[in-house]
Amino acid sequence: MGPCLVTPDEFADPDDLGLRATVNGEEVQKARTSELIFPVPVLVSRLSHRLPLLPGDVIFTGTPAGVGLARNPQRWLADGDELVSTIEGIGELRQRFAAT
Repeated sequence: MGPCLVTPDEFADPDDLGLRATVNGEEVQKARTSELIFPVPVLVSRLSHRLPLLPGDVIFTGTPAGVGLARNPQRWLADGDELVSTIEGIGELRQRFAAT
């Protein structure tokens, strides 16, 4: 999660935002929020019937196709790799990985 917050009114269509991930400049994931199995309003409604949702709560919906486990051959993040996650209209988050 990054340092930026936005409200739905900042988008022409908040239910159709482009998502993208690159590793060392290579695109590994690309999708749109409109491709989610359940639209965001449905997710919020279903969750709120089961548990209280409070201001500031975050709902993680999963990830687009392209994760390392599902690739052939499998691909894992390695020491020095840079992952850039981008959401259209919001910005990008850069992470550099280090072996421990």
